[in-house]
Amino acid sequence: MIGICNLSNISLRHDPESKSEIVSQLLFGETFSIIEEVEGWSKIIIDDDKYTGWISSKQFEILESEIKQRETAIVFPFVTATSIKGNIMIPAGSTLPNLTGNQFEINGITYHLLQENLKYAIDSLSKIAVQYINTPYFWGGRSPFGIDCSGFVQTVYKQCGVQLKRDAWQQAEQGSLVSFLEEAVCGDLAFFDNDEGKIIHVGMMLDNNKIIHSSGKVRIDSIDNFGIMNMDEKQYSHKLRIIKRMV
Repeated sequence: MIGICNLSNISLRHDPESKSEIVSQLLFGETFSIIEEVEGWSKIIIDDDKYTGWISSKQFEILESEIKQRETAIVFPFVTATSIKGNIMIPAGSTLPNLTGNQFEINGITYHLLQENLKYAIDSLSKIAVQYINTPYFWGGRSPFGIDCSGFVQTVYKQCGVQLKRDAWQQAEQGSLVSFLEEAVCGDLAFFDNDEGKIIHVGMMLDNNKIIHSSGKVRIDSIDNFGIMNMDEKQYSHKLRIIKRMV
């Protein structure tokens, strides 16, 4: 069965219980396959990034017809849609199925956007990214109301029509290697590791010495060949491992 997120967002959890760790979020309009069901919980695999986890069976609909076209919601921090069910906030980065003009439909319910949805090209990455400045860090988050490091770059890229994987270590396996920091350009992703060599953080380069990333909040810091220099604390916060170009 195919489900669709018809709420602003749904928490994706590691285990089928409300106390379990939130590992990611589904945003409005994103679809998924249900692979297991148990006691009010559904184990799913998300169509876009193939991420797996558990969601409450009370928080989605079964999709009754095929989605032929998908647009990404761009208006920041959210666009409001109205339907017979009332108003709903649709966060930036959400999916608008079969959008025609300013309306779309899910399972026979017509939604009307109260603002025009915008479109951005890949050269708008920095314009989109800086909108998230001061968004609080939230483990597993993917929305303008709370976002983690890999969720941040994934959502920014999605708004420009490029699908990245979910976790930083997965994203580090995508794209092509940038050999030197001096060759980095806006939109390149920088990855950072711990003492064991595990990728634990990612941010997006604004140029070859500035990076925007989610650490405590979405912020802009300096970067050099060692890593990120936290501009507030005047010390290194993350150790640079590699830089990858996604487009």
